[in-house]
Amino acid sequence: MSLSGRITSGPSEILHREILEPQFNFELENLLPYYLSIEKVLVLEYERLELITGNDKDSIITILDQVTKKTIKADPTSNMSDILFAIERHVEGKLNVEVPAWHIDRSRNDIQACAQVMFGREQLLQTINEMRSLFLVVHRLAENTINMPMPGYTHYQAAQIITPGFYLSALSEQLILSMNRMLNIYDEINKCPLGAGAMSGGEFEWDRHNMAKLLGFSRLQKHSLNAVASRQWTLQIASELSNFGVFLSRIITDLIQWGSSEYRYIDLPDHLSGISSAMPQKKNFPILERLRGKTAHLHAFYTDFILGQRNTAYTNLVETSKEAGTHVTTMFDTYKSIMRLFTIVISELTFDENRMLEVCKFEFFGGFSLANLLTLHNKIPYRQSQIITGQYILKMLELSRNAEQIDVEILKKIGLEKGYQIKITTEELKNVFDVSNNLKSKITVGSVNPLSVKDLLNEHKAQFKDIIYEVELREVDISREINT
Repeated sequence: MSLSGRITSGPSEILHREILEPQFNFELENLLPYYLSIEKVLVLEYERLELITGNDKDSIITILDQVTKKTIKADPTSNMSDILFAIERHVEGKLNVEVPAWHIDRSRNDIQACAQVMFGREQLLQTINEMRSLFLVVHRLAENTINMPMPGYTHYQAAQIITPGFYLSALSEQLILSMNRMLNIYDEINKCPLGAGAMSGGEFEWDRHNMAKLLGFSRLQKHSLNAVASRQWTLQIASELSNFGVFLSRIITDLIQWGSSEYRYIDLPDHLSGISSAMPQKKNFPILERLRGKTAHLHAFYTDFILGQRNTAYTNLVETSKEAGTHVTTMFDTYKSIMRLFTIVISELTFDENRMLEVCKFEFFGGFSLANLLTLHNKIPYRQSQIITGQYILKMLELSRNAEQIDVEILKKIGLEKGYQIKITTEELKNVFDVSNNLKSKITVGSVNPLSVKDLLNEHKAQFKDIIYEVELREVDISREINT
């Protein structure tokens, strides 16, 4: 039996091979469970509308329950290589009697849109859960290193003393922000397109609210055209993943630098490392390069979705509904791979405390504190304090001294040359350049002070628990079995 009176043949062999069969197989692999759930909900509506009998409903649902990836396939002749036609033909072939009203007043357009967004929201929750694992290892490492001094850099120059815990708390905060944004995106896209029809609605009084509820949606996509024309949800998700990919690439860049032979601040175990075939002295960390490279793909996916949708008519088109979403699954897979790999890196990352402390003691990180001290205790205008401090550090470098090898007399002499009498003791100057004091002297909220970092990490932990609670609520909503 033909599916259409408008055309006289099925798709050509090349159309089937190059476009329709790959699309069919993609949907078979990724969307089949959602299509079957939607079909069951529609059958329940047909019964409620008294278009089919209870026996018809039971028979159709029983057959739908038996549909698997192995029971249907793309066939240009019988189903035009379309998965919804394939399901329809399979069920009809198993029914003992015809059910004339089954498939009345419905379209593939809203069904496809519905299945796709069901797939997208579930993938989004899985993505948040991958970030959940990363957050836990980041948070743990941060807690364990909040008292470990390390050099911090601005403009690629040694700038101030920080700690790995302070640095990692910035990562944990960004993870919290991104997971929250993904939850907000989930709530925004969790609108049911089913019942919108081809583009302008249906001619029967479909209970769209109940259909949405049965499929785990929080509400309807009310406007029928928006329901079938928009694939905005792919852009929203891709944008957030791309944005976080930018941030993560910068973190990885720091790790790559810290792991270099010049820095030697971090190390990874041998099973996460690589070698050079020509230079036996080298221990490389190609996993970090791979990770940074993978983040670039996230930006490409976002751009691909934008270009696939822009300048298309605002209606249902296979260009936007299918072709523009070709790489959605790859995007999710790539991002989840990045999260898993980076989670392993952080969980097995070690910091060389002695090496970092050595650099902290050598560099004149106390310059900031000394300038503040000269102004507060000696009433020297701050800009002049900056100049005196800079000249003192320059003189120490000329004498090949490090930050711990202080000289009060040289500082006082520079002050006198500038017209200021500096009153400072050897102990005070020593404290200015003391590594531990440099951490404790920062007292603003969000500073490197270990107590401040600990407070931040406690806040992050509480926020994380709230996020996971919300994720689990949504997982329950979309995993409910349809009560047939």
